[in-house]
Amino acid sequence: MPRSVLAAQGRFDVRHFGAKGDGVAIDSPAFNAAIAEAARIGGTVVVPKGRYLCFSIRLRSRIRLLFEHGATIIAADPALHGGSYDPPEPASGLYQDFGHSHWRNSLIWGEDVENVVIEGSGLIHGLGLTRDGPGARWQAQAGERPLSMQGMSAREIGLLEPAIAAMDGKGNKAIALKRGRNIRLSGFTVSKGGHFAILATGTRGLVIEDLTIDTDRDGIDLDCVQDTVVRGCKVNSPNDDGIVVKSSLALGEPIAAQNVVIRDCAVSGYDMGTLIDGTRTRTQKFAPDRDRVTGRIKLGTESNGGYRNVKVQDCSFTHCRGLALETVDGGMMENIVATRLTMRDVTTAPLFVRLGDRRRGPDGTGIGGVRQVLLSEIDARGIDPRFPAAFAGLAGRPIESLVMRDIHLVYGEAGTVPGSAPQAEENIAELAAAYPEPSMFGVLPAWALWARHVERLTVDKFHAETLLHEVRRPIRLENVAFSAFSNTPLHKNGD
Repeated sequence: MPRSVLAAQGRFDVRHFGAKGDGVAIDSPAFNAAIAEAARIGGTVVVPKGRYLCFSIRLRSRIRLLFEHGATIIAADPALHGGSYDPPEPASGLYQDFGHSHWRNSLIWGEDVENVVIEGSGLIHGLGLTRDGPGARWQAQAGERPLSMQGMSAREIGLLEPAIAAMDGKGNKAIALKRGRNIRLSGFTVSKGGHFAILATGTRGLVIEDLTIDTDRDGIDLDCVQDTVVRGCKVNSPNDDGIVVKSSLALGEPIAAQNVVIRDCAVSGYDMGTLIDGTRTRTQKFAPDRDRVTGRIKLGTESNGGYRNVKVQDCSFTHCRGLALETVDGGMMENIVATRLTMRDVTTAPLFVRLGDRRRGPDGTGIGGVRQVLLSEIDARGIDPRFPAAFAGLAGRPIESLVMRDIHLVYGEAGTVPGSAPQAEENIAELAAAYPEPSMFGVLPAWALWARHVERLTVDKFHAETLLHEVRRPIRLENVAFSAFSNTPLHKNGD
């Protein structure tokens, strides 16, 4: 069919621009030609059934990329397929790692694009992408890595964080968006998405819906986004976080992530690939940071600009870490609501709120703050007994207001013989500058709830039980200026 006829219909089939779809030929030039043509009038780029081996695909404004049933885009491997991904932008990210600071070295990327849709029932297979990349060039390393990595050798860390030269020609994200506007990602599947399956930075009016992501590092990263909705997504990421809201300095200035809704999503830490194949196996016990498998919903760690008006609702967590709300780089975290969450087989704390003082940023970066956090209607079971719900501010800079309402926590696995509780230290170090993780404080001196440096803590309908022979107290509050507890039944050994 002549291209003029295609243009009149507003549909641009990548095969008519030379794509083979045989899994052998490199089809990204055909994709880019079809996108360029469609962008002239605002049209749909059609990806029919086939296996399209590609390097970088460059999005443009006013296009719709439509996967038909059976369409698969495969990330090419530079070592095998004689090509390379678009080079990363000149190094500018001093305060965040390589992955957060570059977008063009991706399978699909767009910069300053508007009115873009990627949808359909196809598959993005990041076969040739790398999950690795250099760490931040920031020199105050106290809070750069989790404390669980302290025992790793330089060689082991080097394997996870190779030098910049090692990234030449490689792609390390499936989809990267920088300063986009009015973008929708819908219906497709991402397998093995590299450093990030989806990285959206400074993007506004973003909708991510009904995706299935089964990946080797982060699933969905929302960095400095505004007016964003993530709904109906399934994200499996045993080696890193599932759905993350951040506010880094990747765009050169602190920008708050605000007006974000994450709802009706399921995150997990199953063995990689087993969400997609349906087996959902759980043989992997530890993530690369030597803590237990990840897979959670999280605010942080990059938090220079802070977060405002973020809601997490009607989501499930399975075989993964619990909800983490963290600000450690000077940003304010305020008006955060997490409600109607279910958690099963929780590998660290079910709920973790941390105000820290890492200050990964330029001179003058201050201490952030936390206020107006509501945690409600949360049911978590099979929780690692070392880690109660934990809320930690700083001496002289407390968490200002936190409300827990209608929370049900069960520690230990159902059907097992009650065991002995782990040993705890009574005096927990402040660790103000450390990387925030629930495991950072070790085994805490309470089994259900531990809070330190909180100005106002309100707890209503808090039910907790443990299957262990516990010697620790159920609740410990340290430097909590005002607390109100009501309807808080606590049970040991399943009683």
